[in-house]
Parts: sequence; C-alpha cells; structure tokens
Amino acid sequence: MGPSAPRVRLADVARAAGVSSAAASLALNDRPGVSTSTRRRVQAAARELGYRRIGRGSGLIGVLPTDLGNPYHTDVIAGIEEFAERAGLGVVIAHGRRDREHLERQLKRLLDLGVDGVIAVTTWLSPAALEQAGDLVPTVVIGRMQDTVPGTDTVRGRDGEGAALAVRHLVTSGHRRLAHVTLSTRPGPAQRRAGFLAAAEQMGLREQVQVVGPEEFEEGVDLLLRALRRGDPDAVTGVFAANDITAVRVLHRAADAGVAVPEQLSIIGYDSSAVALTVRPHLSSVNQPRQEMGRVAARMLVERMEGRTSDAISDVEPVLHLRESTGTGPALRASVPRTALS
Repeated sequence: MGPSAPRVRLADVARAAGVSSAAASLALNDRPGVSTSTRRRVQAAARELGYRRIGRGSGLIGVLPTDLGNPYHTDVIAGIEEFAERAGLGVVIAHGRRDREHLERQLKRLLDLGVDGVIAVTTWLSPAALEQAGDLVPTVVIGRMQDTVPGTDTVRGRDGEGAALAVRHLVTSGHRRLAHVTLSTRPGPAQRRAGFLAAAEQMGLREQVQVVGPEEFEEGVDLLLRALRRGDPDAVTGVFAANDITAVRVLHRAADAGVAVPEQLSIIGYDSSAVALTVRPHLSSVNQPRQEMGRVAARMLVERMEGRTSDAISDVEPVLHLRESTGTGPALRASVPRTALS
C-alpha cells in the first residue's frame, strides 16, 4: 500500500458541526431525523473539511473477509450487516480470495473508495497495512493477530478455552487417546493447538495425545484410521479439529476407510458453522458466536467513528455444541455391562 494523506472522517465532520456521528450521517445521507439547520451545518462542515463521500454520502463501511466460501466468514458478515443496517450504514464487501497480496490490494481499494471504516474479517493482512488503514479510518480486526496492531480494535474468540472444552468432553466421555488435527499455523489455530495440549496435560494425558498437520495431513489422518481398523489398543478414538472444514475432511476420510463415527471415532470441530449440519453424522463443534462477533465489531467501529481513540479488544466466549459425531469412548464402554450397551 502506498502512502495516503489522512482522510477526514465522519466523526471529524460531526465534531466540527457540534452533532453526533449518527446525526451527521443522517444529514449527509439527506435522511429524516435532523432539522434543516442541523443538516445545513453538517453539510457546511463537510465541505469545509473536504469530507469525501460516495455518491450522496451513504456512510459506507468496508468489510474484507479472507474467503467468502468459508461459512465462518459469511456468518460474521451477516452480523456486521445486521448492526450496520440498524445504525443507518451501508456495507461494501471486498473478497480477499485467500490471497495475502490481493487482500492488501482490496484494502487499498476500500480506502480509495472513501469508506468511513473497515472491518477486516481476516488475520492475513500485514500489521503495516492494518496500521496504515487505522491511521486513515476506524479499523477493526475480527480474529487473533500474532500481535495487536496500534490504532485498531480487535474482536476475537477465546481459542484456548474452546479447545479445552473439546478435550474435557472427549475425556469425560471415555476417550483417552486423542489427536488434534489442523491445516493452519495462523495465530487462532495455533492457540487452539496450545489449548488442546495444555488441557490434555492438565488431565494427565500428555503422553497419550498427538498433533496431526498441517504438513502431511492426509497421511497422518490415514495412519490414525488404519490403527483403528486393525484394533490397535493405542489407537486414537477422539479427534479435535482446528475448524469445521478440517473436521469434515476427517469425517470423509473415516467414511472412506470404513471407520464408523461416532461408534469407533468421535470428532469435534471448531466454529459450529453451517457446514456442521450439512454432513452425517451432524458435527459436534465448539461454537464461536460468529454473528455476534460481527455485531460487536460493527458496534466498535461506530464507537470509533463517534470519536473513541483508545484501542479496544473484545473477547467472546466459546460454547461446545454437541451433536451426533461424538459418542462414548473405550474407557467408559469397558466399565459398562454389555447388556447396558445393547
């Protein structure tokens, strides 16, 4: 991203006119709800400050997701749009296409378009690009960055706690051999991996768990499944995946290998996205309240637009949603009379 001159924000216009950002937005949009004198005062302040608007000044915010094909991102965007509509703001979506360079070009396009704020539903942007955006317009990141970026707000899940929820459920259900499967080393998935290992150690299972992926993911999963098929007493019977997409890949490979879920293998995903209900058996998953994360991010953005200058972080609590992909493990089956299981 090349250098850009600081852009006048809606909050600057509102402050100069002596009104709230909401009133300034109504005035610039030529919508009812403000007096004629207020409307003229706001419009005069906008002209004097050189406030850039799109068309008639719709009060747009830009939303930049990594991948619109991922249900997590579309659910988050739905929450952003819901809050934005209530706040009288429009939304422009720029697809990142899972390409870091394209994401940064899309961010620049949003800024050049003159949006009043940016919500990045991605952690793939460089800190430098985010910091520069934050210098120009209010900027919120949804996701866990490696380090916080000055001048931006953050909405993130408690990933380590979510992983611990999955581990505790598997262990209390009778599973003692566990695996964490992942396709990413990004900060969020890395936090889930750390939470998985910490929870396993806390429950005395440090030597009975393993991590598969992101390299040689298919080979690693196939090894787990072959051990189950041949009846290896040390075979993994409980899997916690870094996200639902990864969990579904394990589910499909299990079906191909003739391993029954949940009778032989229990699987828990992460996100509890729409994809969890599109497979059989339905996928147990740690829920990130995705639409709520979108609403929180939009609210934080509006707070910035109205003049807040301090950086803020909002953590959302995970909840484990149990469905049909998890069942009783060997440790509990061995302690229950066979007649009770029939």
